[in-house]
Amino acid sequence: MSNDYEYLKKAIFDLTSIDLNAYKEQQMKRRIDTLITKNGIKEYEKYVNLLKTDQSKFEEFVNYLTINVSEFYRNPDQWEVLDKEVFPELIGKFGKNLKIWSAACSTGDEPYSLVMALSRHLPLNQIKIMATDIDKQVIAKAKVGLYGEKSLAGVPADLKQKYFTKIGPSYQISQEIKDRVEFKQHNLLKDAYPTDCHLIVCRNVLIYFKEDAKEAIYKKFESALKPGGILFIGSTEQIITYREIGYERKNSFFYLKP
Repeated sequence: MSNDYEYLKKAIFDLTSIDLNAYKEQQMKRRIDTLITKNGIKEYEKYVNLLKTDQSKFEEFVNYLTINVSEFYRNPDQWEVLDKEVFPELIGKFGKNLKIWSAACSTGDEPYSLVMALSRHLPLNQIKIMATDIDKQVIAKAKVGLYGEKSLAGVPADLKQKYFTKIGPSYQISQEIKDRVEFKQHNLLKDAYPTDCHLIVCRNVLIYFKEDAKEAIYKKFESALKPGGILFIGSTEQIITYREIGYERKNSFFYLKP
């Protein structure tokens, strides 16, 4: 691929506010080069010009760039800790109006899982989840709420029966669950964070970021939590400097702001 990757990084930031410097370069460059080649283009400058003039190619690029591997109740044992320990603790401390943020929510599997899991503790009309992602295409998919059977493998049987309707080979999540989630576009590296959160969930996303970008995001999450709030991360992640940032570790995937 001819042309300078530094040029491409700057051009993409100007177009999308996505900072490619925060991603592992070899892995991300390979992904981008594959997409550019698929479009029959050999130079970064020509591809940037295409993104500026073709909205569908622009959206294809953002969708391709963001990593959208998602499923309901991913790593069910961790969701059991959330159900049996974390939710009761948070409700005991803060009451029933919990402020919960699902960050980098992808196609909605995670925030919808949060609503269903919390519905075992609270009436649906008392549940509200903020869900954000950088990619407006996956947010659009999340709002539709249509999923393949594989995505639902971890959903408890009673909740699957209660909140999903089979449509052909796919499953539609119920409107009453969708109504409890507010989706917004958000860039973890650039945009302002919400404040006074009781629970932040960001799982299996930061593995794609460099160490300094990860640490900056974990610090911002800590600032976004209320004292007593909890950060829930993915099974592929760990916060090595959690004490320095200000967290206490509840277990491998849950970190408390004292």
